[in-house]
Amino acid sequence: MTDDRPPYPPFDEESARRKVQAAEDAWNTRDPQRVALAYTPDSVWRNRDTFLTGRDEIVAFLTAKWEREQDYALRKSLWGFRGNRIAVRFQYECHDAAGQYWRSYGNELWEFDDRGLMRRREASINDVPITAAERRIHGPRPAEEHGLDIPLQ
Repeated sequence: MTDDRPPYPPFDEESARRKVQAAEDAWNTRDPQRVALAYTPDSVWRNRDTFLTGRDEIVAFLTAKWEREQDYALRKSLWGFRGNRIAVRFQYECHDAAGQYWRSYGNELWEFDDRGLMRRREASINDVPITAAERRIHGPRPAEEHGLDIPLQ
């Protein structure tokens, strides 16, 4: 697999939206190896209170995440972009082993290298317990819904 990940910076609105949708699509596979390939080998992350460096740590983190967060489904929305940086807001839903459903709200700041690989990711996330009936995100986003914004609540 190539180490290039188009679209490349500097981003315009269309290429930033494509980058956000590509990230959403990859994360919805729940395949840590596939997701990690979008990051530089020495990518630096802050995810809540966890700090990671490199693809091996990313794979380990995502493997544990998706073992805990069952039936995970994600939506991302472009918030802003400039040069080689993109800001997104996102929501995902899942349930834990006890059957409690959660909606997680967050913001991410992304920075890319010239080959379109993410070299830095900072995520702030808050979790809200919900019932199964309140769940509104069920699996990957259908193609006809690409580009639609996600509701605040």
